[in-house]
Amino acid sequence: MVAPQQILIVEDEPLIAMMLEDFLEILDKQVVASADTVATALDAIDGGTVDAAILDVNLRAGEKSTPIAEALAERSIPFVFATGGGDEGVDERFRDRPRLLKPFTMEGVAKALDSL
Repeated sequence: MVAPQQILIVEDEPLIAMMLEDFLEILDKQVVASADTVATALDAIDGGTVDAAILDVNLRAGEKSTPIAEALAERSIPFVFATGGGDEGVDERFRDRPRLLKPFTMEGVAKALDSL
């Protein structure tokens, strides 16, 4: 299986999103889009160029990334959940998905993507 190259970042904190973008660039990955809402992320997925995604579990204004996970799963696009905790907030259907634990490190991002 070919490692994913075109990554969607779903993160509502701009500084964290920028850090992930930098990490992915260093890891020779392309950031397809960086989204901070469910609607923006779904638009990016509909664009058809996403190989994998990093999803923050909890987004701004109480949004959860569950609808994004559903759309990715329907298309068989792998993803990891970015979280500072355990299974809290992660829909039970997706609790078997890999996790990228906060605070993020370059090594952690690389391992999370390699697990897909």
